[in-house]
Amino acid sequence: MGAYVNPIYPYKAPTDLKATPPLRKPLIVIGAGPVGLAAAVDARLQGLDVLVLDDDKTVSVGSRAVCYAKRSLEILDRLGIADPACQLGVSWNIGRTFLEQDEVYQFNLVPDAGHKRPGMINLQQYHIEEMLIARALELGADIRWQHKVTAVTRHEDHATLTVETPDGTFDIEADWLVVADGARSPIRRHLGLDIEGRVFQDRFLIADVIMKADYPAERWFWFDPPFHPNQSVLLHKQSNNVWRIDFQLGWDADPEEEKKPEKVIPRLQAMLGDDRPFELEWVSIYTFQCRRMTDFRHGRVLFVGDAAHQVSPFGARGANSGFQDADDLMWKLALVIKGQAPDKLLDTYAHDRQFAADENIMNSTRSTDFITPKSRTSKTFRNQVLALAKHYPFARKLVNSGRLSVPSFLTQSLLNTPDADAFEGNMVPGAPMDDAPVQVEGQDGWLLDQVGNGFAALLFADAAPSAEVLAQLQTLANGPLPVTPWIVSPRALDVRGMKVIVDAQGLMAKRYDGQSGTTYLLRPDQHVAARWRQLDAAKIQQAVARATCQA
Repeated sequence: MGAYVNPIYPYKAPTDLKATPPLRKPLIVIGAGPVGLAAAVDARLQGLDVLVLDDDKTVSVGSRAVCYAKRSLEILDRLGIADPACQLGVSWNIGRTFLEQDEVYQFNLVPDAGHKRPGMINLQQYHIEEMLIARALELGADIRWQHKVTAVTRHEDHATLTVETPDGTFDIEADWLVVADGARSPIRRHLGLDIEGRVFQDRFLIADVIMKADYPAERWFWFDPPFHPNQSVLLHKQSNNVWRIDFQLGWDADPEEEKKPEKVIPRLQAMLGDDRPFELEWVSIYTFQCRRMTDFRHGRVLFVGDAAHQVSPFGARGANSGFQDADDLMWKLALVIKGQAPDKLLDTYAHDRQFAADENIMNSTRSTDFITPKSRTSKTFRNQVLALAKHYPFARKLVNSGRLSVPSFLTQSLLNTPDADAFEGNMVPGAPMDDAPVQVEGQDGWLLDQVGNGFAALLFADAAPSAEVLAQLQTLANGPLPVTPWIVSPRALDVRGMKVIVDAQGLMAKRYDGQSGTTYLLRPDQHVAARWRQLDAAKIQQAVARATCQA
């Protein structure tokens, strides 16, 4: 056993960044945490130059964000690090909830087959950050460590940053600024921007414990266990024999006292119930809040992740929703920077992700109220639900030990083209795409690996399309904003010059209600933009214009 050792990243003097008047960069990201790094990687994939400024010189300390949901893994697939993340992380789909020592409820995050990624992986945040840093550097991002942004001045067409380094302070300008500097966000505070919501009066102890244990790779949550009475406990397995354990302490607990090893170790020994050796890697005390900024966009300054919104850790919505922020923002920002869309497209980033934040805050608040009831009545209700759930299936739907992160269906997005035809299933305009096993050029693969980073069209066809249909698809590929066309068929088709997805297992047709002729328009972030029962290139081009705020 041994604790993780943080890498130290080299400092580079800002000689090349200093200029009079200040140097202007097209895009600067503040913060090299998971969300800021994801934005930087995505920027490079979109062909944008990006400068990342961070006041530290290493990755985060402790597990922090530990659960990465299926949708985040699909985003990380597009960014190019999901394979190593899943290889190192602990995959799981099953969660169990206990009252005292009796199991009262369990769930399966991915009950049906035919998905590339599991419902969740558990992996310490520092590992994800290391992978994203390596990927960003591989793609040519400029990351500057020990570059602390101390001031931001907003202008109509840019922002001016004051940056403090070991070699002095300088100013630099950004056409666009993405702020990803965390929940305390010094930049948000510096600009005097509001963040509103609810702070919960409870304290939790996080202990990252290195030990060998044969517990299954599942999420276990206890209400009122005998080893920690009248409180709750959460257990997760992470990589390299590290276990994450969260103990509810109550609001009156002294944070500094509770972090001491002489307080933590007896709690762990009581929980484990044996004399197995273990090592404390990291201990922290946290309170939590459910809050968000009123607006995520302020002219040329855009807020993402915890800088824009915060939720309780129960449900794993922090980093997961932050990845979805970057996923939504960067394709829009790329089109604006390249002059392919008006900057009002970025207003839809704020609109859609504020909608998603409200959804996450609602679910997070409900979970927290169930886990930490603040009145005798709510605690009685909670305990009765748990008691009934042991024996009655209807009550299990009421058990809320943290509704786990799922992607938001952006059904209210202004970028959607409403359905004109009847469809079944979940792939409505605004939905994040469902994955499915496919074959491409004779090789097994996955649907989501074929799309992303640009607009795409899927045409379901039982046989080779006519010359007229192929001409329409070619029109889309050659349009002012190219749309990559794909033909989806249950069998291989010989269609020269056209990409074909073989839906051999029929899961695409099932999940997308893909009758022959059905056509989907997909956004660069793998959300559905529009769908029709028959191909019409003119309608698709109109939908692309709508999805880029040009109609």
